Formats: sequence, C-alpha cells, structure tokens
Amino acid sequence: MSDFPVYAPSEEQELLRATVRELADAKIAPFAAEVDEESRFPQEALDALVANELHAVHVPEVYGGAGADALATVIVIEEVARACASSSLIPAVNKLGTVPVLLSGSEELKRKYLGPVARGEAMFSYALSEADAGSDAAGMKTRAVRDGDAWVLNGAKMWITNAGVSEYYTVMAVTDPSAGARGISAFVVEKSDPGVSFGAKERKLGIKGSPTRQVILEDVRIPGDRIIGAEGTGFKTALATLDHTRITIAAQALGIAQGALDFAIGYVKERKQFGKPIGDFQGVQFMLADMAMRLEGARQLTYHAAVKSERAMQGEKIPDLTFVSSACKALASDVAMDVTTDAVQLLGGYGYTREFPVERMMRDAKITQIYEGTNQIQRMVIARQLLK
Repeated sequence: MSDFPVYAPSEEQELLRATVRELADAKIAPFAAEVDEESRFPQEALDALVANELHAVHVPEVYGGAGADALATVIVIEEVARACASSSLIPAVNKLGTVPVLLSGSEELKRKYLGPVARGEAMFSYALSEADAGSDAAGMKTRAVRDGDAWVLNGAKMWITNAGVSEYYTVMAVTDPSAGARGISAFVVEKSDPGVSFGAKERKLGIKGSPTRQVILEDVRIPGDRIIGAEGTGFKTALATLDHTRITIAAQALGIAQGALDFAIGYVKERKQFGKPIGDFQGVQFMLADMAMRLEGARQLTYHAAVKSERAMQGEKIPDLTFVSSACKALASDVAMDVTTDAVQLLGGYGYTREFPVERMMRDAKITQIYEGTNQIQRMVIARQLLK
C-alpha cells in the first residue's frame, strides 16, 4: 500500500457527519417548512444543537468548547443546511461572530465571551456592513469615541444575521476618521448594553427563519477592555475573519444543494411518465450527473480550504488562504443556485409549489451568492491574489 495520506475526512469526522445528519433529519427537518412559512426563528433547531453540543463546535476546549477543527465545523454546517438553511446559520454565525475574538482578542475577552457561547447560553453575531457600506465595508460611518476608560459607539449596522437573538456582537467602528481603513477598530457589544436596539426584521426571499435586522447604536457606552485587539486593527481583523468564515458559507451552500439533489433523486425514481420512472430518461440522468459532479467538485475545494483554515488558526502562515476561501465560497454558492434550480425543474410543476422543499432550497441558495462578500467581489479578490 502507498504511504500517500488519504485525501478525505477522517473516520471521526465521517462519524460526526452521520450523527449530525441523524439529528437534523429527526429534530430540524420536520420544522423547516414551518419555520420558512412563518418566518420564525428555528428554536427547535437551537435546542437540539445545544443539547448535542453542535451549536458552536469550533470553540476551543480551553474555553469550554468542543474544540472541533475547521473541517469538522464545515461538516456540521453542511449537514444542518441539508435539512434547513436557516438553522445552519446558528453554528455558522456563532463562528463568524467569535473568530475576531479568537484571532485578535485578549485572553480576558476570550474567557469572558467564548464560554457562554460554548455552553449555549448566548449566540454571537457579526456587525460589519452598513446601509452605504456593503462591498465597500471600509466606507463605514459608525463611530467609536474614547471617553476616559470607556468607548462610546454611535451608528447603525445593516444586514446583521440573527440580530436580536444573539446576545453578543462583534462591531466594527471608526476610531480615527483620518486614517481610512487603518482607523477602524473592533469591539464586543452586548445586546443588554444601554443604547442598543434593533430595526424591524427584513422581509426576505429566503433564510426566513434567521432574523436579519439593523443593529442600532445610540450613545452605547462600553468598557475599554471590550476592544478586540489594538486600536486601528479592526478592519485587518475583519478581513482575516472572512478568510475563515467564507468557507462556512460554502459549507451552507453545499448542504442546501445536497438536500435538493437528494430530494430530486428520490422524486425521479418514483415519478412516472410514459409508463416508466422519469429517472430512466437520459435527459434527466444527464441533469442529475451534472448536478452531482459540480456539487462534489465544490465540496472537495471547500474541504481543502477548511484544512488550510485550520492550519492558519493554529498559527501556520498559509499564503493562499484568501484565494481558496474566496474560490470555494463563489464556486459552492454558484453550484447551489444551479443545483436547486435544476431540482425545481426536475420536479416540474410540483417543484414550484410549497408542498415540496426544493423551492425553499432554491430561495435559500440565493443568499449564499451575496452575503460575506458577493460573488462578484470574490472574483475580484481571487484575481488580485493571482495577479499580486
């Protein structure tokens, strides 16, 4: 036998996949349509994930977490998304909100905020975008002004996932308006801080179970030790965070696409036209083959990126992390949009109705091409990495 290492998830990671899939099928999938229809938070999913310690598996053991690596975290998000995209944003956004603290926060900050997340007592959201600062995040207007030993924050953050449900928020704010991107700092803001409020829930095409709202900051006074890293390093931390968390959006896209493909395969085996299952027709088989090929290609790139992410989190310098994280996010989300659209097509008129889950999956897939950097921005990032 060759000594070449197996390029695949470990046996332990595949066991994790089976565990999460079983849990998602039993405790999350039965509520997915209702969560979407009623645009309500998937509390059943949160309860099930917390009970099984799957809501924030990435938190290191030293802070009370499971200490799962980046690939294991991807597998958890992927399998939850296969059942319900809204629910997959629980582990995904917990990682997004906490990675800035993990990367740049003081040891005191890590111990204070990662423990409650690991125990399932709090969720952690990420507040970067503003109404006029989306792709141009460095153009943000939210201000943080030093006042003695404290900071006072004013501004409004837009498109914040799980806003109002999460207890904690990583907030990027301008501390030196004359310094451009180098004048942005990162802070931990708590939901209970005086002056914190939330806008109305956005009425969305998909992921309706995950509330998306403005986070409004009006003279929010927080202790000085809530700054994440040194003053002026917030934007650098934000970009470094996205190098890791774009991969979790790719994972969500993979799960949505896999759920749609699995349902479509089951359907074409049973649906009969012209006296035989439509899965016997070559045109249908070609569609399934293309869906599965592209999905598996995106999965392998995503897993490859996750391994690099984990190595980077352990302190290794990974020169192409930005490239692979952008590439897997763009590819997986484009594939998810294509696969879910084809799944609707394979179900014909039934696919277009809410009686079947593929129309929901198609709507949910769209956001993966938009958030954490649109796929147009990803292509710019990829090209710059190639050309530098």
